[in-house]
Amino acid sequence: MKQITRDVVYIGADDADLDLFESQYIVPNGISYNSYLILDEQVAILDTVDRRCGAEWFAELEQALGGRRPDYLVVQHMEPDHSACIAEAMERYPALRLVATERALRMLPLYFESFDFEGRTQAVGEGDTLSLGAHTLQFHMAPMVHWPEVMVTYDRADRLLFSADAFGKFGVLSHDEDWACEARRYYFNICGKYGNQVQALLKKASKLDIAKICPLHGPVLEENLGYYVGLYDTWSRYEAETEGVLVAYASIHGGTAEAAEMLAGMLDAKGAGKIAVADLSRCDMAEAIEDAFRMNRMVLAAASYDGGLFPPMLDFLHHLQSKGFRNRRVALIENGSWAPSAGREMAALLDTMKDIERVTPVVTIRGRMKQSDLGALEALADALLA
Repeated sequence: MKQITRDVVYIGADDADLDLFESQYIVPNGISYNSYLILDEQVAILDTVDRRCGAEWFAELEQALGGRRPDYLVVQHMEPDHSACIAEAMERYPALRLVATERALRMLPLYFESFDFEGRTQAVGEGDTLSLGAHTLQFHMAPMVHWPEVMVTYDRADRLLFSADAFGKFGVLSHDEDWACEARRYYFNICGKYGNQVQALLKKASKLDIAKICPLHGPVLEENLGYYVGLYDTWSRYEAETEGVLVAYASIHGGTAEAAEMLAGMLDAKGAGKIAVADLSRCDMAEAIEDAFRMNRMVLAAASYDGGLFPPMLDFLHHLQSKGFRNRRVALIENGSWAPSAGREMAALLDTMKDIERVTPVVTIRGRMKQSDLGALEALADALLA
């Protein structure tokens, strides 16, 4: 339990044992499930937590209530890591009223088939308010950030923005680490596809006087808010954050890897900025996605495979495609001992993405890199940086 302001208490939970968030994203430092309690003339809970931490959450809630009974449960997001304890909370507190968007209320039976919510819910829309006494909550719709039922909540009294999944990050709160790295990886893999919707939310937030941002994952943000909002603005506009190059390769027997590493060295020597190299067969895919969005340039190097593209590169490009990757310069290296096909396949996938400038020509390696290939790699480095 942590005091956010005089009347607002943090009652979330750290899940340090979770290995995969959403069963796909590696979280070496776990994840936090954030929940908040406003103690006013009437008492409001803002979101619950994942069932993995349900018992801990109820204990924190009871302690924070200090014998009082909650009046409202504000549900900003129906994803199970934030909504799993809704039915049990409604059972424990028979007078509790659930406040959410109409879309969220329609989702309740999907997760709580046997619970009867009849007469215990209140739908809210854009700009609607809920008075707790000294605190007035104002609701703003945030559809597709990153589910369609999402809303955020602004507490006028303490100038708090309860931002749902926006401004969240991977990692437990008890682990002290730089915010941007894991927030960036979280953003592009969770919300990356929905840049336009994030921009719409930022425009609404710009009209509010915000002292602190209280997300559903990660720390409460209360200093230098312009820094965090600025990063979100850059990310959601699909603009590069860093001058640099991601060199991502998918190599079967090491020949493609050698060419990719050689090109990375050339780019570094030419002052390309930050260089990140990703072995797509072994790296954390979510981190490779993060670096692709972070840098303003990218090199893809892949082996040909079964007349197509080596699967790790295919998987990477499908991830980029699904997250709305765009607005970057990309150079290609292919490898094929008898019928190179990787370049053609990579180019076709890139052509499905918006505003991708492909650097030509594609460099083709046959088996292992040779002295005669160095000139083509040098030329490709120059063309990428031109």
